[in-house]
Amino acid sequence: MKIKPEYCKVHDALSILVGKWKPIILLYLMLEGTMRYGELKKALVGITPKMLTNQLRELEEEGLISREVYREVPPKVEYSITEYGMTLKPILDSMHEWSMEHKKKKLKNTMD
Repeated sequence: MKIKPEYCKVHDALSILVGKWKPIILLYLMLEGTMRYGELKKALVGITPKMLTNQLRELEEEGLISREVYREVPPKVEYSITEYGMTLKPILDSMHEWSMEHKKKKLKNTMD
C-alpha cells in the first residue's frame, strides 16, 4: 500500500491511543476480560485515580471499551473490551513485536 503523507491517517489513529496507560488498559481488558475499576487500578501500578478515570472515559468515548454500572451500594462498575476494541489486537501485537526487535537492535548497536 502506498500512502501519501498528506493523506496519512496514522496521526488520527495515534491520537486515540496516545498515552502511557491506554494501550496497557486495552491489553488488560483483552487478556483478562471484564475488570472492575479497583482491579484495573491495582494492575496499573503508578496510575492515579484521576488519570485512570480520564483514560477509561476517553477509551469509552471512542467505543473501544464498555462501562457497566450496577446499581448497588457501594456502586459496582465493570469495564470490558468491545468487539470494535478487539480490532486493535493485531496492531498492538505488531507494535509489541516491533518494540522487541527495536530493543534488540539498540542493544546490539551499543555492544558494537
